[in-house]
Amino acid sequence: MNQYLDLFLAWLTVERGLSENTRSAYSTDLARYLDYLEQLKRNLPDSILSSDIADFLSKERIRGLSPRSRSRLLSSIRMFHRFLLIERYASQNPSSVIETPRSLKKLPSFLSNAEINLLLKSAEGNSQEDVRDRAMIELLYATGLRVSELVKLKQREVNLDVGYLLTLGKGNKERLVPIGETARRCVQDYLTRIRCRQDPEEIQKELFLSRLGLAMTRQAFWNIIKKRALLAGIRTSISPHTLRHSFATHLLANGADLRSVQIMLGHADLSSTQIYTHITLDRLKQLHKTIHPRG
Repeated sequence: MNQYLDLFLAWLTVERGLSENTRSAYSTDLARYLDYLEQLKRNLPDSILSSDIADFLSKERIRGLSPRSRSRLLSSIRMFHRFLLIERYASQNPSSVIETPRSLKKLPSFLSNAEINLLLKSAEGNSQEDVRDRAMIELLYATGLRVSELVKLKQREVNLDVGYLLTLGKGNKERLVPIGETARRCVQDYLTRIRCRQDPEEIQKELFLSRLGLAMTRQAFWNIIKKRALLAGIRTSISPHTLRHSFATHLLANGADLRSVQIMLGHADLSSTQIYTHITLDRLKQLHKTIHPRG
């Protein structure tokens, strides 16, 4: 069955336009599944039974895999079998009758306004790293970009005069995102004072560069966020995605409509954005309980 995995991963690239990270996640999930099928001697797509999939998920549950992770695993299996059916390697889809494991949706973590200010204050200096880090954090919080979108952002994709940027998100879908005035000033400051000296010939296309003048990486920016959180005295564990969650949560808490936030985040499905309404509702409930005389 491993030959079909290679074909499936190629199909994800050509037909679905999925990113390398997404394909890697599918590959990891399906490798365990195909190993299990090999133990059962299921060598052809049509030899796989629905009970095989159910048994595999049951063993993963016993192994300690959470309902959320098993749900993602089943999603990968479903996509794989859908591919086999579409490309006529199989005449049936045994995954279609398998129910998704029930789980409580975990609400995404986010920073308060005060914590955002502390994080930015940790980069108030005038060193090369301070100016760059301040610009990156301000831009990430102002736009809600994914970290991969931030580090891949090209200079030509940012229009500071008009105040917007163009980014390529999941599924190779382009979207325009507005940039706030504060973020615009910070990015312009970085371009004028730091980047023009690092790359005077503009050889590098990416907007943000490392200390060595090379394109910033996801891992490098992850380390920057960890370092800045430590300097700011923020004790909760945060990541670049925490700023994306904060962007969406603060917009909705201040009256933004769900559809606009969906567009800015680049969510294909509105249900992915709706989880942030649960956060704002929880905050309102807590506020009501705290200050209402009969709370």
